Amino acid sequence: MSNLSKAILFLFIICSAYSQARAQQQQSQPKSTFDAHQLFSPLFMEGEANAFHSATGKPGPKYWQNQADYNIQATLDTTQKKINGQVTITYTNNSPYNLHFVWLQLDQNAFRKNSLGTAQIPVTGSREQVDTYTNGYNLKSVSIKLDGKKYKANYLVNDTRMQIRLPKALKKKGKKMKIFINYSFEIPTHGKDRMGRINTKNGRIYSIAQWYPRMEVYDEVEGWNNLPYLGAGEFYLEYGNFNYSVTAPSNMLVVGSGKLQNPREVLSQKERDQLKKARKSDKTVMIRSKQDVQNGQPAHPGKKMLTWHFKMNQARDVSWAASKAFMWDGARINLPHGKTALAQSVYPVESAADSAWGRDTQFIKGAIQLYSKHWYPYPYPVATAVAGNVNGMEYPGIVFENYKSKGAGLWGVTNHEFGHTWFPMIVGSNERKYAWMDEGFNTFMNQVDTKKFNNGEFYHKRDHQRMASYIFGSNSEPIFTRPDVIKEQDLGITAYSKPALALQVLRNDVLGKKRFDYAFRRYIRRWAYKHPTPWDFFNTMSNAGGEDLHWFWKEWFMHDWKLDQGIKNVRYVNGNPKNGAYITIVNYDKMAMPVTIRITQKNGKTGIKKLPVEIWQRGPTWTFKYPSTSKIVKAQLNPNHSLPDVNPQNNTWQKKVMKPAPKGESAQNVFDKYIQAIGGKNKLASVHDIKLNMNAQIQGHTLNITEMKKLPDKYSLVIKVASSGQTVQSIKVNGDSVHVQGPQGNVSNLSDQERKMLQQRAIIFPELKYGTKGYQAKLQGIQQGGQQDEYVVKVTDPAGVKKTIHYAVDSGLKTEVQIGSGQNASTVKYSNYKQVDGVKIPFTIITHRGVSLTEKVKNAKINSGLKDSKFE
Repeated sequence: MSNLSKAILFLFIICSAYSQARAQQQQSQPKSTFDAHQLFSPLFMEGEANAFHSATGKPGPKYWQNQADYNIQATLDTTQKKINGQVTITYTNNSPYNLHFVWLQLDQNAFRKNSLGTAQIPVTGSREQVDTYTNGYNLKSVSIKLDGKKYKANYLVNDTRMQIRLPKALKKKGKKMKIFINYSFEIPTHGKDRMGRINTKNGRIYSIAQWYPRMEVYDEVEGWNNLPYLGAGEFYLEYGNFNYSVTAPSNMLVVGSGKLQNPREVLSQKERDQLKKARKSDKTVMIRSKQDVQNGQPAHPGKKMLTWHFKMNQARDVSWAASKAFMWDGARINLPHGKTALAQSVYPVESAADSAWGRDTQFIKGAIQLYSKHWYPYPYPVATAVAGNVNGMEYPGIVFENYKSKGAGLWGVTNHEFGHTWFPMIVGSNERKYAWMDEGFNTFMNQVDTKKFNNGEFYHKRDHQRMASYIFGSNSEPIFTRPDVIKEQDLGITAYSKPALALQVLRNDVLGKKRFDYAFRRYIRRWAYKHPTPWDFFNTMSNAGGEDLHWFWKEWFMHDWKLDQGIKNVRYVNGNPKNGAYITIVNYDKMAMPVTIRITQKNGKTGIKKLPVEIWQRGPTWTFKYPSTSKIVKAQLNPNHSLPDVNPQNNTWQKKVMKPAPKGESAQNVFDKYIQAIGGKNKLASVHDIKLNMNAQIQGHTLNITEMKKLPDKYSLVIKVASSGQTVQSIKVNGDSVHVQGPQGNVSNLSDQERKMLQQRAIIFPELKYGTKGYQAKLQGIQQGGQQDEYVVKVTDPAGVKKTIHYAVDSGLKTEVQIGSGQNASTVKYSNYKQVDGVKIPFTIITHRGVSLTEKVKNAKINSGLKDSKFE
């Protein structure tokens, strides 16, 4: 699945303007809730090891799994937008049990109006909703062959599942049966963002997945795994060999999982020659050009239909795509041990820019080569990316992406979707129940990969501390939650970011890279083409990594615990810093992690102290001796921000000095100095409207942000993802009308306080209002110890929102606004002031609420005559 939605949710949290109204005041030194007996309890994973799944994390001596081989013939009916198909499934029962019935998946039934998936779509909308309903599968005939005799199947369809009740048992330990199904279905326009069809100027693109009845997994853990397909929970499938054919109009190009078996029958001589070059070239070779598409000449003009034949072995699924609009390019993938594969991309003419899909084959090649070298070799002969209307979805050897993607966004989705080759295509985890075992693991690998690709072209170092409120928000859920149960707005956190961050922390702060990477590779090799449980992963990492990690799995995966470690105090031995210092730290919340502290002395010496997680076995408070030789001026926990600490305010011990303001100085004087510094009262009073166009980067995506204000009471903020044009957030204030719309068009229900706070944002220069009725302001003093001396003013606005505002003593300019404290605190920092039509405006704005967003102003306009319609 695409990581774009994850980035959007990430952005929505940090950029939500009205969320600041919810920031609650917290004590900087809360009472500890940490319980060492609970975290380090020896009772964990009791009874999970057996002869099938061993305590070492390896498959047990009695491990088994069944196999499903498929022979499929399908025809694409472009007139009716349908698939007509026949599938023969050869099912092998390797289990030690006789089977009296078998279960299959009928995913197309999810697109029915009366499906279970439709029933659980909220009225506010969802990524999983169906835009145009279909009738699902039309099962024309179902029969079986068992012990050499053919029977008409006795079957029952229940939503996306079909049970076939056998006339006699399918015997255990290697006995086989065949299932024959003739079927058809209408191709949905938007198949839950996993498949679908879209029109382009040179023809319709069909991205086809979940297009044949598939066997459910039968295993030793749960028997038949027959959870319905609702949308968020993806797939759990048996491995097998695929032999399939797609018949389509002769002017269409068809690409699919596996290797094309009959290129002479479906490709022109030119295409075959170029394809041969691509298989041997490190640089991208054009196979079907823009001119070829526009000419529209079929490879074999004498035929109306062509049949494309593909084979794919040792796979859990296959998918394909077809269009007469496809351009086509490819290049060689260099794999370990001298092996190669083909990277290829198909896309419409409108996606062909060098900054967009013209680079995608390079992205495929780069990602797969890096994954293959570092973790496990790519197993398939071809890797195909399809540009269509799917934002990002993975299948063995083929992925679907959005045709509008470009630049960093295209790299991100390509890297992510092909990363799924390893999880869950090679390591066949259960996506229906454990989304984190594919999305989280893959997101972790994406970060490692992006750092190396093209010398870090798209790499942005992540500040884990700033991610704390994102992954540990007030509505966060345990990673160990079924995806269909996770709140949709939190899926990107719970299934992607949080488990990925957990692995980063495990790699960098607990095991170290060498031990982690060895254990992670062991896990992939042990469970390649098998079905691991979460316990198999936990046990492999603990055993191969050489560490009892029960505490780590418990706090990160099983519970929704948070990390809050702080420095309580610093005191000197016998009151003399030359004798050393005692530094006391506290674990305030339920999660515990190893500790790193940077200590700076007055004499300029700096040292690092590392403490293992085992110190917290003694309780929530720990005191250690540091060999100081002079006074300690600063001690900082988590100095590299490698851990997501929810309350960074207590991480630093430093005596900041707040000295009284000079006699006669007042809050109003500070405001007046600011007003004068940015242009003067008369100039500011002449400003009737202002418009800022800004850009920002977040998780590899460029954002376009437009903020507008117009007196007396109009405000607009619109944030879009540049690569797709998708609106992340829209805030419109027009007098008493306040409207907030989030991702996927969801409209927010606002409290009265939130409405009032947003109405306050319509004020262009708040300092002009601070001395008027409804506002309270008090000068706290002058804070010293930072980069510059700053006035500190407490302001309460008519909405009841309390703010702490900093103004530079020398320049008078506003530098920072703080709301709340602790993990719910939000901070906005202003810098890089530039003059626009006589008014100084900050061109760099950094918003921080656990995570940070840096907005760069590209252009600013004052009194441009903004129309009232802009705010409706």
